[in-house]
Amino acid sequence: MSNPITNYSELVQHQHINSVNTLFGGYMLAWLDLAAGKASSRFLKETEASSAVTRAMDSVEFKEPVFLGDWVNCEAVVYEAGKSSIKIAVKAYAESKVHGKRLACTANFTFVAVIKNENNEFVKFDHNISLEKEN
Repeated sequence: MSNPITNYSELVQHQHINSVNTLFGGYMLAWLDLAAGKASSRFLKETEASSAVTRAMDSVEFKEPVFLGDWVNCEAVVYEAGKSSIKIAVKAYAESKVHGKRLACTANFTFVAVIKNENNEFVKFDHNISLEKEN
């Protein structure tokens, strides 16, 4: 399986701004998680998995401030797959006419594929997908 880039975007609005007039970091974390979730969903689309859930968020780095009116454009890519796990790297770019385009935040995620069992409970699911190595 190839690992294409998955995109997710949000517009920074007034309710997203913190006390120093930049994007509140919690919103950025949520948007990164949504981008990773979208990538995991696409990765699992040909399987019987019900979904995937966030297991871990690692190596988060806020690199540049994000301002009111900026677009935050996330690019997520699956870079590793285990039996039930999916590792996803996300880069968030902030972009506006005033501030231009810049890398605002990066993070790595681990998701776990899940499926409903006979008791209607979500449990780990072995997706059996491997990534193709590029030469």
